[in-house]
Amino acid sequence: MVNPLPEQEALQNGYFLDLVLGSEDVEAFLSDLAAFSAESLSHPESPVFSGITVLRRKKSATAASSDERARIMDQLQSTFEGPCLTAMDKLTPVLVEDLLSEHRWPEYVRAASDQGLRSILSVPLMVEGDTRAALNLYSEKVKAFSDSHVERAEVFALHASKSLRLALKIAQLSDARNDMAAAMQSRTVIDLAVGAIMAQNHCSQDEAFTILRTASSNRNIKLRHLAKSIIAAVSSGKITTHFEE
Repeated sequence: MVNPLPEQEALQNGYFLDLVLGSEDVEAFLSDLAAFSAESLSHPESPVFSGITVLRRKKSATAASSDERARIMDQLQSTFEGPCLTAMDKLTPVLVEDLLSEHRWPEYVRAASDQGLRSILSVPLMVEGDTRAALNLYSEKVKAFSDSHVERAEVFALHASKSLRLALKIAQLSDARNDMAAAMQSRTVIDLAVGAIMAQNHCSQDEAFTILRTASSNRNIKLRHLAKSIIAAVSSGKITTHFEE
């Protein structure tokens, strides 16, 4: 593992934190991070194009790129196995010195070889749980990434990983809050519908809920959707809560 200098670490961590705090969501953060990666890791003799891919459980792949060619290359890596997935799986940098003479991942190489990019460096981003992520760097130049460039990319990825973990944690908390709000709203609608059934059928709360649940099952309608229809009927004065078994 590469150990950055303390002052360099403080500077980069501060900038990465600004990226997290200044982004509305994970997608916006990744877009800003991809642009910053390309800017930070380019060298005078050869510009670098950057892409970032994140794979999360029960979510579609999230990707961002610094330009159109990097986007296409990353998209191909989500279709065919390539250096990105290999870096994620092995948790080690994967270097392609010349795409046109590369024999690994033949399907990916065939699909990607007409984009005008020759060198690829994929560096894993260390995240948590079963989430996987990688920073992908592309260059038009053959053998564009020397040992020093790989080391520099590893240092960059070290700091990027910390900010990505924070961004994902914030997104997870936001999703949980939204799910809870939706659940509470659904529960409120169901409770109102149960109340309407109790009033019309002169029954207990448990009996009213059983009536609603049975009708939902018999009609193959989700409970909250049936409850909404009952509340709509109450609002229009046309409520009918006597359901056939």
